[in-house]
Amino acid sequence: MTSWLYSDTVKEHFVNPRNVLLDDETDFPADARGETGNIRCGDQMLMLLRIKDDVITDVRWKTYGCASAIASTSMLSETIKGMSLADAYNISPEDLVQKLGGLPENKIHCSVLGDKALRAAIDDYLAKTGRAGLFKEPAVTICTCLNITDKDIETAWKNGARTWEGLQAATKIGTVCGGCKQRALELLHGMEHLYG
Repeated sequence: MTSWLYSDTVKEHFVNPRNVLLDDETDFPADARGETGNIRCGDQMLMLLRIKDDVITDVRWKTYGCASAIASTSMLSETIKGMSLADAYNISPEDLVQKLGGLPENKIHCSVLGDKALRAAIDDYLAKTGRAGLFKEPAVTICTCLNITDKDIETAWKNGARTWEGLQAATKIGTVCGGCKQRALELLHGMEHLYG
C-alpha cells in the first residue's frame, strides 16, 4: 500500500471535516456570506458566519474542492470560532498549512480557497454594518526588485494575464533579476483555481 502524501492531521480533517454546511441546514442564519472559486476548475467555496460583537460565534462552509481544500477549510473553521473579525481576517494560508502539519507543494494553493471565502464573508459583514473596507487584505511582495505584490499579480490575472509572458507585459515582473518567477507562476496557478 502506498503511503499518503498528507499528514495525519490533514487526513483527519479530510475524512471528518468540521463545520460543514449540511443539506438540512439550508436555513443556517448567517450574518455574513463569502464565496470564491470557479466550479469549472473544480474549486469553489461558500463560507457562512455568525457574528456577535465582531466575534465569529459559528461557521459553516461547503466546497467543491480537493482533499487539501477540505482539510484546510475544516481547520480554518475550527480556528476562527471565537476569534475577532480582525484576527480572523489576517489568518494566512501558511498559518493553516502549518496547523495541518504541511501539504504537498502542488496542493498549497488549495488552502487559499477557505482563506479567500472567509475574507469575502467578513467583507460582506463589514459592508452590511456600514464599515466597508475596514480591513484591507495585506499585500505580499513577490518581486522585491520592482516591488510587485500578489495583489498586482491578481489584478493582472483579472485583466487577462495568464502566462509568465503576459504577467511580465502587465507588470514588468522578473525583468530585473528573475528570482521571483517561481513564486509568481505559483500565484498564477492559484489564480486559475480561484477564478478559472
